[in-house]
Amino acid sequence: MVLPFLVVALNAVKSPADYSANGPLSLPEGIHLDGLRDFWQRVDFGRKLFNSVLISGSVAVLAALLSVLNAYAIGIGRIRGRPWVLAFFVLANMLPQEALVYPVYYLSKQVGLYDTRLSVIIVFTVIQSAFGTYLLSSVLGAFPKEVIEAARIDGATKWQVLWRVVVPVSRPTIGVLLVFFFIWTWNEFLLPLVMLISNDNQTVSVALGVLQGQRLMDATMTNAAALLGVLPAFCFFLIFQRTLTRGIAMGAVK
Repeated sequence: MVLPFLVVALNAVKSPADYSANGPLSLPEGIHLDGLRDFWQRVDFGRKLFNSVLISGSVAVLAALLSVLNAYAIGIGRIRGRPWVLAFFVLANMLPQEALVYPVYYLSKQVGLYDTRLSVIIVFTVIQSAFGTYLLSSVLGAFPKEVIEAARIDGATKWQVLWRVVVPVSRPTIGVLLVFFFIWTWNEFLLPLVMLISNDNQTVSVALGVLQGQRLMDATMTNAAALLGVLPAFCFFLIFQRTLTRGIAMGAVK
């Protein structure tokens, strides 16, 4: 995992002449930032970066919130037909995104949300929350009933039980979902490519596609684009690595 990243990073700071003469596995003779600068200016990367952060961050928060509400109703509320509801969410996770392209495109056209970041946020919030609901339902299904009963005896309402008892205890798992939702949405390509046709609304993953030529490829700029595309998600992962590790460890202990 680290070795490919280092190869991409080294090739991103090579000059085209150095790359052609010594190949992709050689060390750079000097640091050349022309490829990074050219790609940034060519695709207006600052704008694409803002769009990706906005969409991925919004989806992570909204999908986690929706997952908590759904899982609370299914796992603790014990709604009727619980196995069938969970089976529905499992099937939703198995549905390929290619099957969603035309329905989502048509519906967004009908409601006037086509080529807006809000449309992508709504779609991915629903998609990601399907997995989050299934995971959290399993966690909350084993939640100690004694704790909930004690809170209700003390006069707590259902909302208070959720936000003051269930959510604090389930915070590590919710943190894992936030990290996964952000990274998964960041890497999405197909639906943003179809739904965001304006240059001002496109994401980083879509911007990387402009470098694909029919007969010619700039290797230095391609590596620079790959580095700039993966670096924000990599930094996000490093920042929240403790949250991810703690959540997985607690899940294993339980």
